[in-house]
Amino acid sequence: MKKVLFPTIIAVTLVCGILIGEFYATWHNKKQGLQFLQQRSTNNKLSDLLYLIDNAYVDSIDMDSITDVSMATLVTQLDPHSAYIPAKDIEAVNEQLEGSFSGIGVQFNLQNDTIYIVDVISGGPSEKAGILPDDRIISVDDSAFVGKNINNEKVMKTLRGKKGTTVKLGIVRRSAQKTLYFDITRDDIPVKSIDVAYMIAPKTGYIAVNKFGETTYQEFLTALAQLRQNQASQLIIDLRGNAGGYMDAAINMLNEFLPKGALIVYLEGKAYEKTSSFANGTGAFQNTKIAVLIDEFSGSASEIFAGAIQDNDRGTIIGRRSFGKGLVQQQFDFADKSAVRLTIARYYTPSGRCIQKPYIKGDSENYEIDIWKRFMHGEFFSEDSIKQNDAVTYKTVGGRPVFSGGGIMPDIFVARDTIGDTPYFHDLVNKNCIYKFALNYTEANRATLSAYKNWEALEKHLIEQNLFQQVVNFGAKQGVKDSPSKNKSRTLIERQVNAYIIRNILNDDGFFPVLNKYDNTVKKAIEVLNQK
Repeated sequence: MKKVLFPTIIAVTLVCGILIGEFYATWHNKKQGLQFLQQRSTNNKLSDLLYLIDNAYVDSIDMDSITDVSMATLVTQLDPHSAYIPAKDIEAVNEQLEGSFSGIGVQFNLQNDTIYIVDVISGGPSEKAGILPDDRIISVDDSAFVGKNINNEKVMKTLRGKKGTTVKLGIVRRSAQKTLYFDITRDDIPVKSIDVAYMIAPKTGYIAVNKFGETTYQEFLTALAQLRQNQASQLIIDLRGNAGGYMDAAINMLNEFLPKGALIVYLEGKAYEKTSSFANGTGAFQNTKIAVLIDEFSGSASEIFAGAIQDNDRGTIIGRRSFGKGLVQQQFDFADKSAVRLTIARYYTPSGRCIQKPYIKGDSENYEIDIWKRFMHGEFFSEDSIKQNDAVTYKTVGGRPVFSGGGIMPDIFVARDTIGDTPYFHDLVNKNCIYKFALNYTEANRATLSAYKNWEALEKHLIEQNLFQQVVNFGAKQGVKDSPSKNKSRTLIERQVNAYIIRNILNDDGFFPVLNKYDNTVKKAIEVLNQK
């Protein structure tokens, strides 16, 4: 009997010990966790959770990383335009709108795992040091800087830096037998908002605005003054592809065209008291005829500009329905240099329209593919495919009906140009063949091409070279399969390759005039402006 009871007693004792140990551990951990939270004295569960992970979790955790992930995830549950920006990304995000960054002042392209200098910014550090277009960077600070591990982000991080710091570049140049070395002192490099401003037709000036940043208004005034000197009495303002930026820049630009007291825009939000902006009557171009070009990628501040011109019956909006972003973000900076851009209000055009397209909180995926849905629905090709919310009609100053529900609908619709748009052409574009061919051709013929000082003469020369077959041969080497459809794309391919080559020689001052020469939206704008 004792032999049977003794092992049983031991087993029961062992089990009880385990249970008591588990109970104690649970009780102890619960008590310890409670103590952790009592030390905090907060009612914020998210903050408390992060604190517990940092202090009580079994393994060491990179709290900066987990905090970034937590904050980014939290913000995604809001509207599609609120965003958390980690400290490591904040400089790159901000500099796009701040008007300048510190660097060496070159435009580059990665070609065959090597940095190819496409252009040198006039007056910048590289030009002063003697860097030339066509140069190739092979080393940075005496270390090799070539190969498959080089990408655009790595190049920018390496070449940019604090103003006044020096970087040593090793350069391969066609005319030199040996590697050349240059010490370049980084300086402020302007970020342009105005791509180009020129006389596109008699009496007609053209201005392309790519963003609304800190320097945009001053750049815009300079462009307006230049065009006025050239006797421009009517203007095309091209906001296609302009995703927006600072609202104040758009308001200041609109003030140049609107009469005193004209409403430009108003903002309103839960914690944001209604605020309205009006023209002050000091604008120097209040009687200048205007056409504003927009497309599906024109958003935010671009829509404020187009909406104010349209609602005040001040000009003609031409193109396709805009993106539909009517939410206003404010950036709040944290102590660790990270930031959140939080939606604080909605903006409304003068007639009372909110241009924000519909969205579901936390569902950014469907929001992001809206443009694709619009494309598949045929909206880019037919005005009849556009569904407007006509349940509520708004009126312009002159009594014209306009609608809300997502974006600015243009006064004159211009379908996307599909001439020459074939699978063969798309294959060339997707493999970047047209751009690469243009670089190679420019590099091999720069001396001849540089003799042409205006885009008209250079384009005529390039047309005479019949580059189409050379592009086709180049594409074949890049894996683009031959197709009978290539002949349908011939004119389109030739125009694009010529434009890229001209840009390599004459920059955007040559590039945009070549493209605009064949642009149906631009043609329509000139036609409308010339009507009495």
